[in-house]
Amino acid sequence: MQLFWHRRDPRTRDNAGLAAAAERKGEAVVPVFVYDTDLFGATGARKRAFFLRHVKRLKARYRELDSDLIVRAGDPEDVLVELADEYDVETVFHNEYYRPARRNRQRAVEEALANAGVATEARTDAVLVDPGRLEERYANHSRFHSDWEAVPTPEPYPEPDADALADVRDGTAVAEPNADTDVDLGSDIDLPEAGYRAARKRFDDFLAHGIRSYADTRDDLARAVEAPTHAVSRMSPYLAVGAIGIREVWAAATDAFEAATGDERRNADKYRYELSWREQMYHLLYYNPDLAVANYKSFPNRIAWRDNDEDFEAWTRGETGYPLVDAGMRQLNAEGYVHNRPRQVVASFLAKHLLIDWRRGARYFAKRLIDHDHASNHGAWQWTASTGTDSVDVRIFDPVAQTAKYDANATFVKAYVPELRDVPAERIVDWPTLSRGEREDLAPDYHHPIVDRNEGYERAQRVFEEALGKR
Repeated sequence: MQLFWHRRDPRTRDNAGLAAAAERKGEAVVPVFVYDTDLFGATGARKRAFFLRHVKRLKARYRELDSDLIVRAGDPEDVLVELADEYDVETVFHNEYYRPARRNRQRAVEEALANAGVATEARTDAVLVDPGRLEERYANHSRFHSDWEAVPTPEPYPEPDADALADVRDGTAVAEPNADTDVDLGSDIDLPEAGYRAARKRFDDFLAHGIRSYADTRDDLARAVEAPTHAVSRMSPYLAVGAIGIREVWAAATDAFEAATGDERRNADKYRYELSWREQMYHLLYYNPDLAVANYKSFPNRIAWRDNDEDFEAWTRGETGYPLVDAGMRQLNAEGYVHNRPRQVVASFLAKHLLIDWRRGARYFAKRLIDHDHASNHGAWQWTASTGTDSVDVRIFDPVAQTAKYDANATFVKAYVPELRDVPAERIVDWPTLSRGEREDLAPDYHHPIVDRNEGYERAQRVFEEALGKR
């Protein structure tokens, strides 16, 4: 027997490790999922619930293939050794993951299995290109993209045939691995439909209606409200939990690109280019395991962060008095998702206008996002906070200018900030610059800005230049 250890990959299609296990002729594969209390305890409740619903669908898929997913709870190094003995397993296959806690767990499992005389084999699955094949550091994304693009991209891996899977049955429900484990499939928000089929359906919708205009519409916040899966793919929740393989997404996007002509070809290629940013975030985490807690960029002087709980709480509630910032935070709180443009704006506002340490914002995102991804979340926060890979020393997103450019009709703002629905769009755009009296006349129930637009901008510029030794 072979055993496949499902980790952050609840799917049978385009699963590198599972496909490798199934290729071993004459040895059936026993699929296993271990509810790791230590790792899941550090995952936000929303994403945990979303992920476990995918595991539940995965179990159903194995049963359709006349097999089953063995579900257990506990320390994987103990559980997998026991199962390897029970099923007389020769090799345990699994996929590589790069979050430090997952890497540590993998090493512990491999050591325990080796001591028990069981071999292990790992495969690259979460990314298109193994980060170890690339240089350790790149001056900018363009340099990274050039090297990354030169590496051949594997084709999607096939789903194993039913006869490659072990004829096993397991009566343990995903929601209740054992009586001592607190596993909650519930959530405080409505979650997207779970499972590979739901992921693929969403992507097919985007391929049919969105990818050929992606470059032109991805920052159009009105379109994001009116046709959310056409303006952007909204595949990040499914990729974050591993519901669909990245090779399958890349191959389908490439087919769309190659079938397109003229301007549609440029639009489709932009989507593929944006996927390379996800790859670079994993590359950063691979070489910088402390990406979540330590600045990537070195500063000669300390950054003078403000430790202001009142401002931070106003930011989390979407009550800063900056309409686009508040709309973005309220979308996060209500949906567990934020469109990329306001996601950048709210992060910049916290780290720059409020000068609050980016790590506090990243932790809040980790708690609330269903598409939280350890690499992408922390790499993007660092980029926006000017502590990461951005080639610009101090990048500050002006929330007023961003609203004027990307939500001029205030469609996105009004969708999430009901206090402003009767206010003319141009006044919403200018809200932080209006007088207090004007604001009270227009929307007495909405908030006044918690920081002056110009003062916040200039303070951030000064503090970061001092940290960089330029003052």
